[in-house]
Amino acid sequence: MPDKDHTVQHFLDLIKKSRKGKFKVYIGMSAGVGKTYRMLQEAHALLRNGIDIKVGYIETHNRIETQALLEGLPIVPRRKLFYKGKELEELDVQAVINLRPEVVIIDELAHTNIEGSKNEKRWQDVMEILDAGINVISAVNIQHIESLNEEVKKITGIEVKERIPDSVLSHADEVVNIDLTADELIARLKEGKIYEAAKIETALTNFFKGDHILQLRELALKEVASQVVRKVETEITKINALKHEIFLACISSNEVTAKTVIRKTARLANYYNSKWYALYVQTPAEKSNKIALDKQRYLINNFKLATELGAQIIKVENTNIAKTIIEQCEERKVTTVCVGKPHLNLVRIILATNVFNELLKKLSANNIDLVILS
Repeated sequence: MPDKDHTVQHFLDLIKKSRKGKFKVYIGMSAGVGKTYRMLQEAHALLRNGIDIKVGYIETHNRIETQALLEGLPIVPRRKLFYKGKELEELDVQAVINLRPEVVIIDELAHTNIEGSKNEKRWQDVMEILDAGINVISAVNIQHIESLNEEVKKITGIEVKERIPDSVLSHADEVVNIDLTADELIARLKEGKIYEAAKIETALTNFFKGDHILQLRELALKEVASQVVRKVETEITKINALKHEIFLACISSNEVTAKTVIRKTARLANYYNSKWYALYVQTPAEKSNKIALDKQRYLINNFKLATELGAQIIKVENTNIAKTIIEQCEERKVTTVCVGKPHLNLVRIILATNVFNELLKKLSANNIDLVILS
C-alpha cells in the first residue's frame, strides 16, 4: 500500500500544477525578427476578446512600429531603483502578482536583473508569476539558451553572457518560432528597423552576416521542433510509454570537456524529455586536499551548470571509474552513458583499467548506449 504522506503530497502537487499559469514563449534567431511586435499584436487581439491582459515589461528598442503597438494596452508601472548613481527600471513582479491579470506580457526572458533585486534573472521572475497562477507570454533569442552557448559562439565568435537554462523552455506550454529569411532580416537591418543608423554597419560585418543568420535560423527551427516533439510525447501517453530514456553524463575536472558533455547531454535529455544525471568520480589524486584550486573551481561551476540544466549530481569516491559507471547505471536504470571524446582524460582512464571490457559487456547486456561526444 502506498505511503499516506506520499499520496497526499502527490495530490497537492497535482493541485499546484493545475493552478499554475500557462506559459507561451516566442523564439527568434536574432534581434529584430519581430518577437516583441508579435507579442504586442497578440496582446491587442486578447484585449479585443475581453481578456484581462497587461504589459509587465516590454523593450521596444525605440523601434517606431513596435512603440506604436503599445498604444491602448494597459501597462504595469515598472519598479524604479538607483544603481551606481543612475535611476533604472525593472519588471515589478509583486505589482503583477497583486494586480492578478489573466495574462501578462514579459519581454527579454534572459535579462539579468539589477543587483539587489529579489531574483537574479528575469526568467526566475516569470516562474514566480506562473506559480501565482498568472499566464505569461514571453520571448527569447536562440543564442540565450544555455546548452546552445558553445554552438552559437562557434557560429558568431561571440560568447553570449545572458543565458536561460533549458529547463525554462521545458516549462513552456507553447513555443513559437518567429522566422524570417536571412535576406529579409538584413533588409530590416539596412532600413533601420532593428538598430539606429550608427550601429548598422558594425552589425552587418559581425553578427548579421548571411551565413551566421542561416545557421542561427537552423538552430531556432530545430529547437522549436524538439519542443513540439517533447509536447507530443508528454501529452500522447501511448508514445510517451514507449520511451523511458535516462542519461548519465560522465564528467571530469577538465573545465572545457565537462561543459561540453554537460551541455550536449542536457540537449539529448531535453529532446527525449528525460531524467539525467551528471556523474563525477573522485579518485584519490583529486581529493580536496590534493586537487588544484582552479580544478576545484571548475568542478563547482560545472556542478552548478549541470544542476541549472536539470541534472541530478552524483559524486562518488572510487579508484575505479569504469566500475563506478556500471554500478550507477544499474542502480539508476540508465539507458545512455555520455562521455567526452577519446583523447580526453576520462576516457583514457577508463581504457587504462582492466574492467573496460566488463563495462562494454555490461552496457551491451543491459541495452545501454555509450555515446562519445565530440
